[in-house]
This record gives sequence, structure tokens and C-alpha cells, in this order.
Amino acid sequence: MNLKNLSVKNKTRSQILEYLNKKKISRIYKKFAASLKVEENLAVAVSGGPDSLALAYLAKCYAIKKNIKIYYFIVDHRLRSESSLEAKNIKFFLKNIDINCEILKWNGKKPTKNIQAIARNKRYSLLINQCKKKDIKHLLLGHHLNDVLENFLIRIVRGSGLNGLISFNKISKYRDQNINILRPLLDIEKKDLIYITKIIFNFYVNDPSNKDEKYKRTRIRNLLHSLEKEGLDIKKLELTINNLKDSDRSIKFYVDRNLNKNSKLLNKGKTYILNKFFFDQSHEVIFRSLTKIIQIIGRKYYPVRGKSIDEVINAIKQKSFTKLTLGGCFIERINETILISRESVHKVWIM
Repeated sequence: MNLKNLSVKNKTRSQILEYLNKKKISRIYKKFAASLKVEENLAVAVSGGPDSLALAYLAKCYAIKKNIKIYYFIVDHRLRSESSLEAKNIKFFLKNIDINCEILKWNGKKPTKNIQAIARNKRYSLLINQCKKKDIKHLLLGHHLNDVLENFLIRIVRGSGLNGLISFNKISKYRDQNINILRPLLDIEKKDLIYITKIIFNFYVNDPSNKDEKYKRTRIRNLLHSLEKEGLDIKKLELTINNLKDSDRSIKFYVDRNLNKNSKLLNKGKTYILNKFFFDQSHEVIFRSLTKIIQIIGRKYYPVRGKSIDEVINAIKQKSFTKLTLGGCFIERINETILISRESVHKVWIM
């Protein structure tokens, strides 16, 4: 990584807020604040890249204005020999705008395969555990509009459905933890975050993996640049995604209606019973309704793969269908209804 650093004098709160007098930074901050809308203590994950440093500054301004406390965490993954020094440098530069950071270290053996995915999960684990220790309910991440577009194209390559294409949400939860993951920069372009970081810090860390084409995300990022030359720019892609989100909201309405009218939760939340009208809907509504039920009953954080759900739907529509298992659930036909129960309890329920 290239470390760009210049010494900066510590700034007072009024000096920190003075940057908001710049029209561009003021416009970006207003977008950020409108997206956040939280008035209790927060945590911010800082990597040292321009996105997270801009997030750190915007969150600091937000904390001053709302009179709340914000905790800042840097994860030292120790995957490279220079990572510990970088973490210390990031901490130093944040201190210059009155931000105190805590460095969380990933100790132990490191992976040699699937490094990015494992490192991401470990980073989340360290951050979430620290939030729990400090009783923090909201963790801010620096994902931005360009990440949304990259994710969109990656999902297209995977053949994802509508729900998968637009799955980058401003608010989510990590696994089953009672902590909100907030992404208040999703409407802001990366170039704007780089602008803020250069103005405030004149420093950021360049991650070499962002230019390494062995990673799919890097190749997709380069593809975006090529598409822009052909006229498919960020604004047009953003408009497409927003239109898809409108369609998704309509589908969710019918999914909720299907679940409320044509299914019932029984046996202290361990069993769903579906009437014959449950499957008298569009395929997408049936697909999402059934996915949600299997996820609830099977107690799974991630939904069952779409191909498996399609196979179950096709099987149930056959008159010869009697029973099968999927995602920790036992699915069977009883007269004109479908019973879905947890595998470990279905025998007790039948008795």
C-alpha cells in the first residue's frame, strides 16, 4: 500500500465544522445526515481508505451536531507485514480531528485460500463483538454508490434474481446479532468521498488488491469504466437499480399478503401450515414466500439456494408429492395443505 501522509495540526470542534462551509462538502454531509437519522451512540469501522476516512469525518460532524458519542474501530488484519504500521498511522491522522480510534487485532493463523471472504467475516466478527462489549446498537460502514453498482453487476454475472440484484441495503443485521449495520453513503459517489478525504486529511491508504485483476470485483470495477465510455454511466445504472427497487417493493407487498392470508404459524413458532391458495400466486411471490418460511423454520441466517426452492415448488405442484426435506425443514402434504416444520420436531407435531 502507498501511504500518503502530511502532518496536520489538531483541530477544534469549530474548525472541524468549518469544512461544512464548502458547498460540495455541505451537500455531501446533508445526504449523509438524511440517510443516517440516528440519535444514539454509534460505531464507525475505519480501514484507512478514502471511503472510510470520509465516513469518519462526516460521522464526527454528525456527532458534534447531535451531541452523541461515536466509537471508531480499525481492524488490523495482519495479512501483510505493514498492516500494523498502517493502522497506527490511520489512528494518528484521525486523532488530528479529535477522533480516538481503537485498533482491533486479528490474531492467530491466517488463511491461504478464499482470503477476501474469510477476512471480511473475521473483520465483521471483531467489529460486532466490540460493539456488543460497549453496548453499541449501530455500526457504520463506508460502502458507497460505486459499491452498489459493482455489486449489481456481480449479481448479474451470478444470475441472481431481482431480490439479489438490489440486496445492498442501507440498514441490515449481521447474522443473528442485535446490531444494525448502517451504510449511510450508498447515495454518494466514491469521487466525492475522495474529495472530502483529500481536503480534510490529505492522506489515505491505497489497497493494492483494488487493482489486482485476480479478484472479480476488480475486474467488474474495470468493466464499469468501460461501460461508462459506451454511455452507460453511474447515473443511468443508479436509475435502473432504483426502478428495480420500486418493482421489488410491489412484489414484497404481495409476498406479505400471501404470508398473512394463506399461511399460519403454529406449534409455538415451529410449524407453518400453507393453504391451497398459497401456491395460486405468481412464481416470484411463491418463491419469496416459501424462502422466507423455510428460513424462519429452519433457523437459517442465509436463505436456501434459489435452485433448491424452485425444485421444491415444482415438486409440491405435482399431485404425487408427499414429503421432502430442505434447509432443516420437513415439508409434507396433508390433504389440501402443506405442512412445514423443523426436522427435529415434525414427528412430535404429527403425534
